[in-house]
Amino acid sequence: MSAFPSHRVAVLVLEGAKPLDVGIPAQVFTARASMPYEVRVCGAAPGLVTGGDGLSYHVAHGLEALAWADIVFVPGYRHPDRDDPPRAVVDALGTAHDRGARLAAISTGAFALAATGLLDGRRATTHWHYTRALAARHPRIRVDENVLFVDEGSVLTSAGAASGIDLCLHILRGDLGVAASNHAARRLVAAPYRSGGQAQYVPRSVPEPHGERFGTTREWALHRLAEPLTLDILARQAGVSPRTFSRRFVEETGCTPMQWVMRARIDQARELLERSQRSVEQIAADVGLGTGANLRLHFQRVLGATPSEYRRTFTRGE
Repeated sequence: MSAFPSHRVAVLVLEGAKPLDVGIPAQVFTARASMPYEVRVCGAAPGLVTGGDGLSYHVAHGLEALAWADIVFVPGYRHPDRDDPPRAVVDALGTAHDRGARLAAISTGAFALAATGLLDGRRATTHWHYTRALAARHPRIRVDENVLFVDEGSVLTSAGAASGIDLCLHILRGDLGVAASNHAARRLVAAPYRSGGQAQYVPRSVPEPHGERFGTTREWALHRLAEPLTLDILARQAGVSPRTFSRRFVEETGCTPMQWVMRARIDQARELLERSQRSVEQIAADVGLGTGANLRLHFQRVLGATPSEYRRTFTRGE
């Protein structure tokens, strides 16, 4: 049995829903031994919902699923800038939030959350094609068009469909720890960690294969976190100058190379804390942070908890 209580997930299918957006949370959180989640796919009412891209959905549940859920996903849907969802849907989302449920939008599902007023005064994102429309329709939202997802605590938004996977894995990391999210990523054949600050797309005047090259460099670094990793070493491995590497890396990921290395080391430390009995001093050496004191310092700064507190939270019981 899992040491974690079951989480209840509702996936709200609106008229014009995009198939991939609907499928991502339904598949990521599907119930299995390693995933203590129960998923209910719902609509404004039980029955047939006309979707986008030539597909329709037969949903078993209506808005009562939102009163049941701990997390409500709102997949993207067609023409979100024309009309708000039905008032009953907007009210049900607001009521779910008021009683403590988290609301998470994928792509243009952000427009449905915006209609509740819950994004007013907060950062949010959506698919880059609709960011201006979202800002124009809801000027009190601080729309960020250059990120994959935004976590504002009880309300979360993500960009286009593929970033919905990143958002789901981010939620998994918070709920169950990095080992569980990495396991889910492997099952999905997805990148285990793309930070929310990573750019949605990188405009270039001349197409160049830097994304693939730097992806290879990041993978290379992940297998060498215990070793010294400086900007010069990373740039040499990528085959470019340190200045070019640093600039392109920020464009591609939204963070500097050394910020990325530090986060990778912290994430590896998290998994070792969850899955091994190694001491904090041993783990610090394993991930290239040298001493337990150094690991504690950076762990507290990044996660707001000590390694020991984290281990107690995410160690599975019998």
